[in-house]
Amino acid sequence: MGSGSTASIAIRLMGAKVRGGMRIVGIATSRDSEILGRSVGIEIGELKDHPVVDLTIDGADEVDPKLNLIKGLGGALVREKIVASATKVVIIVVDESKLVEHLGQKSPLPVEIVRFAHHSTMRALERLGCVPKLRMRDGEVFVTDNGNYIADCRFEMIENPRKLESVINLIPGVVDNGLFVGLAHKVIVASKDGIRVMGKK
Repeated sequence: MGSGSTASIAIRLMGAKVRGGMRIVGIATSRDSEILGRSVGIEIGELKDHPVVDLTIDGADEVDPKLNLIKGLGGALVREKIVASATKVVIIVVDESKLVEHLGQKSPLPVEIVRFAHHSTMRALERLGCVPKLRMRDGEVFVTDNGNYIADCRFEMIENPRKLESVINLIPGVVDNGLFVGLAHKVIVASKDGIRVMGKK
């Protein structure tokens, strides 16, 4: 079960299926998703008991033509990536405004970083050519469910998402980043003209 506004709609629809008799075990990617899932009657499990997930439904902040994603504006990118990596089929649901020619076109890249010496980590991120900004919420530094900070990194263009994903994750103090490369199997796009499905080529 993904996180964010789009995923919450899917969770409520799955809850309706449960009330109709379907048995679903949900692996929540955030505390908010877990709370919502329980409230609509979904049994909540853990990856240690269900190491292979059949289906993940989630949203994204950007989608490129190769189905690479930027995720994490909701703050749950690390758990979302862990669950997506353990999933047989990952379906992403977005509206057409999330489609881009290249990643970084509209959205900053969220990078989850540990609190200790986070200024040093952000300076290392800046040397990659981005402008990192510590995420704030309600006048306070935003803290993830994992107890970490998020640096929102504005790149002019992300030409090689796979390489950048690896380079960022080699920086001491980085937990993970919001580049989801090769994880999405299908992207369902809603627009004023209807629904279309993008699949891996």
